[in-house]
Amino acid sequence: MLTVTLNQARQFILLKQGLLGDYRFIRKDGAYQFIRQAGCIQFDPVDVCGKNAELTLQSRVKGFRKKMLEDLLYRDRLLVDYSDKELSIWPSEDWPFFSGYRERSLVHGRQFPGIPELEEQAIDYIRKHGPVCSDSLPIEGTIFWHSSMHWSGHWHSESPAARSVLEQLYTDGTLLIHHKTGSRKYYDLAEKHLPADLLNAPNPCKDEDAFTVWRVRRRIGAIGLLWNRPSTAWLGISMTTEQRNAAFDSLEKSGSITAVQVEGIRFPLYLQSEDLPLMETVIAGQEDTRPRLEFLAPLDPMMWDRKLIEALWGYQYSWEIYTPADKRKYGYYVLPMLYGDRFIGRVEPKADRKNQVLTVNNVWFEPGVRRTKKLSNLVDRAAQRLAKANGCTWTPAE
Repeated sequence: MLTVTLNQARQFILLKQGLLGDYRFIRKDGAYQFIRQAGCIQFDPVDVCGKNAELTLQSRVKGFRKKMLEDLLYRDRLLVDYSDKELSIWPSEDWPFFSGYRERSLVHGRQFPGIPELEEQAIDYIRKHGPVCSDSLPIEGTIFWHSSMHWSGHWHSESPAARSVLEQLYTDGTLLIHHKTGSRKYYDLAEKHLPADLLNAPNPCKDEDAFTVWRVRRRIGAIGLLWNRPSTAWLGISMTTEQRNAAFDSLEKSGSITAVQVEGIRFPLYLQSEDLPLMETVIAGQEDTRPRLEFLAPLDPMMWDRKLIEALWGYQYSWEIYTPADKRKYGYYVLPMLYGDRFIGRVEPKADRKNQVLTVNNVWFEPGVRRTKKLSNLVDRAAQRLAKANGCTWTPAE
């Protein structure tokens, strides 16, 4: 088994993520390249200083602007928003892999009386009138229904019929999100925006076990190094411990992943075998490891397994957005702060879009980090980049 030092493991992950050395991902093409590499990035609608997906890209993509992601999703159609690790954004080219998921959704929808008839009405209306939201689709009343999507819950309840039928058709893959206005979603027929050969492509996975193996490998690649342990990195993948073990065993036997022993870490970590050349150059000390200071998103792919982050970096991070205010240690929307190959603290930025000003309410440094003038300047520059990405100005505090 390949053995590496703690520092080499850290550098490998950061280089794979595009967070160390010179920027690997540039502007819109770079945003797309990173999402293809990660497989998916999580979407979260909370927008304090940029939504989670935007913050994920802003920390890695030189010159990133929010419109780039919007264009990739709703103009170029290279990306879709759909379920994966909760609600996520992933490459449209992966559509065939999720056909089993969509088939299960179709079966799920047939359990609810009235849904098939409402679907016919909705499809006919959208075909004639174009994209709709739940307020503009002329279907009245409520229906006893719940979505099979991970983020919508699994309980049965009455819900507005227009919203229910749109979400069901969206989960089925008949509709996709045409665009968003704020948090409001407008839906249109998938056949109008994705090529027929993609929509009708056969599922590359022969069964659910193969789909699980594909998804496990994808999540390993999203982080760079990952262990075979219970982890929030597996959110959205319905699998038992036995199924996870079988997936790792299958991937290792096929040569798709390679085990790595990191000094000081009890459990082996795994990387995608195609990343071995990167690990070898890290071991040889041939990679560009010049430090950058970046603010990371709360649900950044690198932060998906916080126990792994603690094991590799000794850094504890908790997203306190759902923690009662009087029990928070830091704040409502606080971002991890990375400098070079170290987590040096956390930061609490907030964008005032009405006045187009970004403020940094608090900066907390980890114990042992000395706040030098150089470090303060780097924090200021990172805040300036974040302000620009939010269409805001920012002035350092006196």
